[in-house]
Amino acid sequence: MSFEELLEQVGGFGPFQLRNVALLALPRVLLPLHFLLPIFLAAVPAHRCALPGAPANFSHQDAWLEAYIPREPDGTLSSCLRFAYPQALPNTTLGEERQSRGELEDEPATVPCSQGWEYDHSEFSSTTATEWDLVCEQKGLNRAASTFFFAGVLVGAMAFGYLSDRFGRRRLLLVAYVSTLVLGLASAASVSYVMFAITRTLTGSALAGFTIIVMPLELEWLDVEHRTVAGVLSSTFWTGGVMLLALVGYLIRDWRWLLLAVTLPCAPGILSLWWVPESARWLLTQGRVKEAHRYLLHCARLNGRPVCEDSLSQEAVSKVAAEERVVRRPSYLDLFRTPRLRHISLCCVVVWFGVNFSYYGLSLDVSGLGLNVYQTQLLFGAVELPFKLLVYLSVRHAGRRLTQAGTLLGTALALGTRLLVTSDMKSWSTVLAVMGKGFSEAAFTTVYLFTSELYPTVLRQTGMGLTALVGRLGGSLAPLAALLDGVWLSLPKLAYGGIALLAAGTALLLPETRQAQLPETIQDVERKSAPTSLQEEEMPMKQVQN
Repeated sequence: MSFEELLEQVGGFGPFQLRNVALLALPRVLLPLHFLLPIFLAAVPAHRCALPGAPANFSHQDAWLEAYIPREPDGTLSSCLRFAYPQALPNTTLGEERQSRGELEDEPATVPCSQGWEYDHSEFSSTTATEWDLVCEQKGLNRAASTFFFAGVLVGAMAFGYLSDRFGRRRLLLVAYVSTLVLGLASAASVSYVMFAITRTLTGSALAGFTIIVMPLELEWLDVEHRTVAGVLSSTFWTGGVMLLALVGYLIRDWRWLLLAVTLPCAPGILSLWWVPESARWLLTQGRVKEAHRYLLHCARLNGRPVCEDSLSQEAVSKVAAEERVVRRPSYLDLFRTPRLRHISLCCVVVWFGVNFSYYGLSLDVSGLGLNVYQTQLLFGAVELPFKLLVYLSVRHAGRRLTQAGTLLGTALALGTRLLVTSDMKSWSTVLAVMGKGFSEAAFTTVYLFTSELYPTVLRQTGMGLTALVGRLGGSLAPLAALLDGVWLSLPKLAYGGIALLAAGTALLLPETRQAQLPETIQDVERKSAPTSLQEEEMPMKQVQN
């Protein structure tokens, strides 16, 4: 008897699984609230050099400002420079004073803002940029905060992937909740940029637990037929978080209170773990038969399944555990020891890098679309819903592999076409940006489902940890890639689109998992590449129809 047969007896999709999806919805909502938070947290409002005796109204651009602040080529007042001396203006005493000092009028000298900056607080009362003057020469530090955060997610993905395969999904999910709550509160109380950067990096490490534990914990309780619908359904909670961020950001304009608002929901999340079940698949691979048996009986009761004492006895479950028990602890090296698993791992890391790099490159760039930051964020969230429906239909009929490649190709084409749109065609630029965002989210939805099905139970969390690690490397580089616009304005979009195209081609090299049962062991994965005659001699991977 296999675990799939046990799951069929207790119910592979019912109230037990639906309750599990609902209980694990909160981490899904919290992830975009933190991952996309820099859109509001690190926003850079309009600013100019602080001047002694400047008019109180920031937008009052009168002759007084003209005398002290130069204009950019587009006609706006400079954000980072001021004149060394007041400039001559018609019919003013400033001109006479300047002429008396013998200054040249054709090349007025400019200097950096030595006395700080004045910020426009009409849209944001406070951001990290205004808190620590992360503008002009220091703007790289503002971008670097996002990179530090994703670097933390990268390290956390490796740690949580390994530890959750060794100590269990539920226990590590508790660690993720508690550490996110504590570190999020510490970030909101930061008294310096260094403290903020360190605590946000550690928060990213804690949040990594959500990214790689939630999906496998859901899938390992689901039968083959309902994995797709549950996977897409649970991913809609991410979209809800994206749209919720637009509302929370609109209502809370101070960065400290905003960070506090997206962190405090971890408290009820900790309490909800009382009802979250451990993965019975994982328990059996560890030889913990009594716990697995208890969860299976609980699943049967909630699903209203009458189970036979003989078929679901502890002895019967022990026989399943004997076939699946892991003698050696999981290791990241196990992902590369055998040919097929090595091929899957190498392809997955490329796909995950491309998905994250293009998604966060698009998501964190909300400027130049003719909308304010709140409208853009809401639109970017709303467009994800129809694309999730597209994913649901596509993975069921076209398969995971073609869906993954197609969504990445759509992202690359949207970005590439946007390069051809001129600056006076803002409406087309907005449409293409929204389409690119939709395709990139579809690729993100698919990659979680696809990767979870490729790795065996004994290495599923370890494999998700590795791929998430490389994926977050792509996410950490995305904010820095935006700085390439200083070399060439279109270079960031070209980089995002090019990497997405490479990932699309790599996705075609992965095996299809539609209609296949989840592999339990490394041998199950390798068996799929064995000759047909050999597969007939060994236990085959069972196939089921939709």
